[in-house]
Amino acid sequence: MAYIDVFNGDADGICALTQLRNAEPRESTLVTGVKRDIALVAKTNVAAGDQITVLDLSFDKNRDGVLKALEAGAEIFYVDHHFAGEIPDSDRLTTIIDTDSNVCTSLLVNGHLGAKHVEWAVTGAFGDNLKASARTIAAPLSLSEEQLTFLENLGVYMNYNGYGSSFEDLHFPPAELFELVRPYATPFAFVEEAPETFEKLESGYQQDMASAAAVKPVRESEKTAVFMLPNETWARRVSGVYSNDLANASPARAHAVLTERPDGTYLVSVRAPLENKQGADELCRQFPTGGGRAAAAGINALPGDQLDAFIDALAASYA
Repeated sequence: MAYIDVFNGDADGICALTQLRNAEPRESTLVTGVKRDIALVAKTNVAAGDQITVLDLSFDKNRDGVLKALEAGAEIFYVDHHFAGEIPDSDRLTTIIDTDSNVCTSLLVNGHLGAKHVEWAVTGAFGDNLKASARTIAAPLSLSEEQLTFLENLGVYMNYNGYGSSFEDLHFPPAELFELVRPYATPFAFVEEAPETFEKLESGYQQDMASAAAVKPVRESEKTAVFMLPNETWARRVSGVYSNDLANASPARAHAVLTERPDGTYLVSVRAPLENKQGADELCRQFPTGGGRAAAAGINALPGDQLDAFIDALAASYA
């Protein structure tokens, strides 16, 4: 029997797994990828009796891999907050799936564990731009505003680190970043003992966001705005967190950040208005390689000849 942990390479996925492995320590095979690499269950090498944990990955995008693993005799514990579609009935499959726009996987794991490592759940929620939810579960901790700001910054930096077209774009491959944080029961202990990791993420984030701040919208209205980033490493890293910053700055407006890819397609990040966190997933699923959740979704490779159609669909969705 083997243990296999399959998780999204962003803040939410890493913080969810960090909670679990602090509460339930085990040595496992790690299967992860960059933020948009989500069909990961199919990449596992599964045998009968294996125990698989899957975190922060759309069930809909992993259904085939899950069915194959179940047929092989594996047991699967699946926690997520993205669109799931139909979930198969199996006594070897346990799911905690909630697609509410104010929920993320770290929050679901926090509930599952009875808030044993809630500081990591707060960090994951901040990383997923769920500021109100993060502060709500942090309230019983009576943290100072400085401590909350630190958890928010760490969540944002960890989320930022997950974006890129390959591991070479990232400051830390997600499995490596998880291994760096997993020994620590709280984020405060992590940064006290390993400040160089935090500092590397922080400096990279600040430099890349400074580059993004110079970008002007290519299409803008009262309801929507579209930004275009170049085919450069900093742009691939910053696309998701820049989208969150835009949403926070203009909460009544929907935003799309498109990053040029070498093959002529576009990496797309969409954020629904924070005042109406709905529809981003439905919009993105209209296009090839699109998916996500109601408040935040994306398209991995929007064909160049569908660019105008996407921009029109964004405007229509939030008219």
